[in-house]
Amino acid sequence: MNAKLLERKLEQSGFEPIVAFNGKDAIALAHQHNPDVILLDIVMPEMDGFEVCKQIKESTATEDIPIIFITSKSARDIKIRGLKSGAADYITKPIDLDETLARVNTQLRIRESHRENIELMQRLAESRKQAAVGHVIEGFAHNLNNLLGVVMGYLDLLRASFDNPERLKRSSSQLEIGIKRMVDIVRQLTTIAEFDQIRTSTHNLDVILENAVERFKKENDADAKVSITNLKPDLDFQTNQETLEGVICRLLENAWQSYDRLPAPPEKRTLLINAEVSLNQDQKPILKIEVNDDGAGIPADIRESIFEPFVSTESAVGRGMGLTISRHSIRGLGGDITIEDRSTGGIRAVITLPVNQS
Repeated sequence: MNAKLLERKLEQSGFEPIVAFNGKDAIALAHQHNPDVILLDIVMPEMDGFEVCKQIKESTATEDIPIIFITSKSARDIKIRGLKSGAADYITKPIDLDETLARVNTQLRIRESHRENIELMQRLAESRKQAAVGHVIEGFAHNLNNLLGVVMGYLDLLRASFDNPERLKRSSSQLEIGIKRMVDIVRQLTTIAEFDQIRTSTHNLDVILENAVERFKKENDADAKVSITNLKPDLDFQTNQETLEGVICRLLENAWQSYDRLPAPPEKRTLLINAEVSLNQDQKPILKIEVNDDGAGIPADIRESIFEPFVSTESAVGRGMGLTISRHSIRGLGGDITIEDRSTGGIRAVITLPVNQS
């Protein structure tokens, strides 16, 4: 009788009620119709309202539906239990139909506001993404145009240097450098386009660290001794080997070049890699890879914008995307990069990654 009265009152107020007389049917109807509000009795056949509420809230398809408990029990602990189980409100029997309508309308307004906020956040995120992409493209175009100017300038020098072998050789060398930087910019742009397509598989941490060091030495022609301390030897985990090796290589390159900015660059440049696995706040394992140096540190004028596109300690045209690419790559793997000053001088670049060994 209560259900019939409530159904009639809701219909007269413009709602479309769907009625279930036990918990199992209530869950099935919730998934089938995805209602805007659920009025749920606590005492029902087969399963009580607390269990129904729990199962509805555990499903991603129905977890956002507000639930108003209907109960004849006015005990404080019953009401608290209902709210803790995920209910948005409660009504005590005997049911006051006008009060029920008022509470239903309140939950509808709250849910509509929630939807509007989600849509607003999505539009804001999309706007920020478009602004960031526009900023990056603008930077790429600016740097490519500058490099094209450099290349054209050296081409003119080449044409005027046929009778001067030394100047011809020097101009050819500078022209090659400019072209390589243009190729590097195009490669970085390709890397950005592939951020959403990173594929992972099982790889060994020792192999990744050793490969990254060798790659750094080869690409920078650096006769460097890099010390590696791996506190989790023989760790196999899910990652993208090429991506992670490339990021570590970039951090080693930045650390190596930071010594050039010292008043008196040392002959031996200390580069240290530390790797360990610890637990985060959710007690889940995370891999932490540190790249340490004793170089010049982060200049004060770029400290707050070190990860922004085309911010660099170098004045050469076509530089300044390394850390931007690195951070986005690591975030594509579910991790992050931070850079901080060391108390002994230099900086510490820290990669954190979730350890998925499945």
